[in-house]
Amino acid sequence: MASLTPVSQSRSFFCITASRKSSPRMFSSLPNPNIIFSHVPKLSFQAPKKVSHMSTKAFVVTATTTEKSRKKYPGKAKCFVEEMRFVAMKLHTREQAKEGEKDAKQPEEKPVAKWEPTVEGYLRFLVDSKLVYDTLELIVDEASVPYYANVRNTGLERSSKLSKDLEWFKEQGHTIPGPSETGLTYARYLQVLSDQDPQAFICHFYNVYFAHSAGGRMIGKKVPEILLDKEELEFYKWDGDLSQLLQNVREKLNKVAESWTREEKDHCLEETQKSFKYSGDILHLILSG
Repeated sequence: MASLTPVSQSRSFFCITASRKSSPRMFSSLPNPNIIFSHVPKLSFQAPKKVSHMSTKAFVVTATTTEKSRKKYPGKAKCFVEEMRFVAMKLHTREQAKEGEKDAKQPEEKPVAKWEPTVEGYLRFLVDSKLVYDTLELIVDEASVPYYANVRNTGLERSSKLSKDLEWFKEQGHTIPGPSETGLTYARYLQVLSDQDPQAFICHFYNVYFAHSAGGRMIGKKVPEILLDKEELEFYKWDGDLSQLLQNVREKLNKVAESWTREEKDHCLEETQKSFKYSGDILHLILSG
């Protein structure tokens, strides 16, 4: 994924408890992808009344486990959004971010300055991106999981902006393609997650919006310089102060995550790699002929 870097996050605030309800869903006629869900049972231990060799050993094991957890998710001491940022940064390449740990293997994983985009590919990217944002916005508007409503109308929404951009391309004489299977597959997957796995869905919500607000802006600057005579697209413009919009969403996501167990938080973090895979597939379209 090409330097779609979520920026640093804020501290945690409050939490809410959510209940589930059903609602009609779009894409209901489309086949669902195969998804395997795992649930980690909670383990409870009763501390012995007397200190013994066994209790001392248990304490050492607990302390070691806690230390490993801190190393794995160093943002844990701050807030959950910081944990998501940390995991996402590690999935960048070393060229994209100083925290990155990957070697660049795909063309889209290289710095944007080294890309060779095409107008046709860029249009496919914009069309599929619009489908993804349409899907995300519909999901939070319907809010089959009540806490999805917390991230409605954040100011980060991109669907209407992309509509304007695609109309501009049409006015320039370009033919606007339909969504590709790449975008359709991701949209279907988001729909399935939103109903069946809300923690995983929140992971995608965070990474899609925050990546576009950071590394996405670099793409929005470099690619139009090459292809569009520096035309600035609406996709890369926000109404209001972007830093404040992002801060507001961080706070909302932290509130949501405070109602989760540690196992649910870890499950959300484990979804990050899939989020990067789906977004990277769409990003790759920019380089297609």
